[in-house]
Amino acid sequence: MIELNKTINWKPEATGSGRFGKWLENLQDWNLSRSRYWGTPLPVWRAVEGNEEICIGSAEELYNELEKSVAAGFMPTNPLKEKGYNPQDKSKENYEKIDLHRPYVDNYILVSPSGKPMKRETDLIDVWFDSGAMPFAQEGLGKVNDQAFGQTADFIAEGVDQTRGWFFTLHAISTMVNGRVAFKNVLSNGLVLDKDGNKMSKRLGNAVDPFVTLNEYGADPLRWYMLTNAQPWDNLKFDINGVDEVRRKFFGTLYNTYSFFALYANVDSFEGAQPQVAIEKRPEIDRWIISLLNTLIKDVNEAYENYDVTSAGRMIQDFVGDNLSNWYVRLNRKRFWGGEMNDDKLSAYQTLYTCLETIAILAAPIAPFFTERLFCDLNNVTKRFTDKSVHHVMMPQYDETLIDKSLEERMELAQRASSMILALRRKVNIKVRQPLAKIMIPVLDPKIKEQIELVRNLILNEVNVKEIEYILDTLGLITKKIKPNFKTLGKKYGKQMKEISAAFAEFTQQQILDIESSAEYKLALAGGEVILAPEDYEINSEDMPGWLVAVDGKLTIALDITVSDDLRREGVARELVNRIQNLRKDCKFEVTDKITIEVQSTPEIEDALGMFADYICNQTLGVKITTSANIQNPMTIEWEEGELNIRIERI
Repeated sequence: MIELNKTINWKPEATGSGRFGKWLENLQDWNLSRSRYWGTPLPVWRAVEGNEEICIGSAEELYNELEKSVAAGFMPTNPLKEKGYNPQDKSKENYEKIDLHRPYVDNYILVSPSGKPMKRETDLIDVWFDSGAMPFAQEGLGKVNDQAFGQTADFIAEGVDQTRGWFFTLHAISTMVNGRVAFKNVLSNGLVLDKDGNKMSKRLGNAVDPFVTLNEYGADPLRWYMLTNAQPWDNLKFDINGVDEVRRKFFGTLYNTYSFFALYANVDSFEGAQPQVAIEKRPEIDRWIISLLNTLIKDVNEAYENYDVTSAGRMIQDFVGDNLSNWYVRLNRKRFWGGEMNDDKLSAYQTLYTCLETIAILAAPIAPFFTERLFCDLNNVTKRFTDKSVHHVMMPQYDETLIDKSLEERMELAQRASSMILALRRKVNIKVRQPLAKIMIPVLDPKIKEQIELVRNLILNEVNVKEIEYILDTLGLITKKIKPNFKTLGKKYGKQMKEISAAFAEFTQQQILDIESSAEYKLALAGGEVILAPEDYEINSEDMPGWLVAVDGKLTIALDITVSDDLRREGVARELVNRIQNLRKDCKFEVTDKITIEVQSTPEIEDALGMFADYICNQTLGVKITTSANIQNPMTIEWEEGELNIRIERI
């Protein structure tokens, strides 16, 4: 049993080599009998004196022993024969004619080799023996003496407490019967605790009613939360707010992404019938999301194959939230708006469709209901699959030729840079719709400059900044501070930590720049040489007058937060576009409806319209925009510290 256990794939591995392995190494005798009424009777008959006994191994053997008992005069008739049981017939129908449970079997008296009556021991067999015999019991007795008797499961799952229960009895019986494992892969589930880590109980009032939760949040959000919040073998601290967050942030985001696609696909009558735009002819951002999608397919399939559902779900969730919705769709909205169905627009439709369809298939094992609806809504139009259900479709396979790691890296850099700049905006409450003049990036690594240049326009559009300036020398311009990572350095240079800490406090700006620019920095100290790796320190920058500075690893970005008059006018125009678009939605206008716009006259509004009236009309499908001090039947919106009246009319 110990050797066979080493061939089983345990999730987690520590349960197989630890808890279960140690149990086998120190195995005690299995007390097979139980003093119960319901269950499988112990097939042992003993003489009254206790010196003779017999263990019955099959119904056929019991039938034959009963025949002997009838001949000896201990039984008037053979009850199995009376029921029409045929000992040579191994069919299910034949066995259903008899019942070998208590109380019937207790009345069977057998005869000992010496001719004495024997009665059955009244105990039952441990019910875990029944469960452990499942791989054999399910087959019947047709192969009972065959090496092929019994099944080996590809996968089983149960609570970690079953190391001494079902896991053990399956393993023990299979080993004894045919010397094989009963299961190849096993996942031992942890416990579900309350959000504070306490065991749930009615007495404590911290138990969660699963049916109430299912009715309120749905099966898929609940399942997704439980499988992605913690590995199944770890204890789960269940927080109902987490279920709601999954419903909103993942399922809500995926639903909104599909709704966006469906809205414009219906307007343009996109049905997926057009020839696919060649990948090399698609814009870079399409090739990026397709590359990332194929990386996702590869990683998710590997996770599923390794029974790592948690990682699979998390990767799908991150792709949908961070990349598909928050980056690809948001940056490409204009490609779906208006205009003819040219190659660029068709590429956008085909790319987003592929992503949605693939996500539906990849996520189906975790969210079977939601993905079924998503898949069917897509496939009912395009008819790409003849399968009627997402659960009949094979998992997609990744295409290595579509994966461009260099493209993925520079797009990740664009996302990281944008996130840093947007965080700086939030720091001083400057909205993204307010344009800013410049960002400065110190060039510590030529590769970073090269990658940023390739996504320069994307970053500038995303953060609404006019230009990027690279600087080679930050001395005297940006002041940086460095702190030691005591956790990593302590492990390597425990006795020198006091000396290292003192050295960090004395670093000059030039030394900090040298450390930041190096993959490895050698520090000569009295106690011996210290080699600093990037994980051994943390570098931060101080803000400059009129600038804010952010640092993430080797990437440093300074943002000019001075707002000129021209920038302020453009910011007002962008705010107006946003408010007018919201009013269009409130009025339930179609996305193709053209409108006229009348805005309350203020010095700020007049100033902005003088430069950006055409821009506002182009963005909102307005044929004209005017101002008035007194607007008839206006809609009032919040505007800075007060309110603003606007009237829009559909033409």
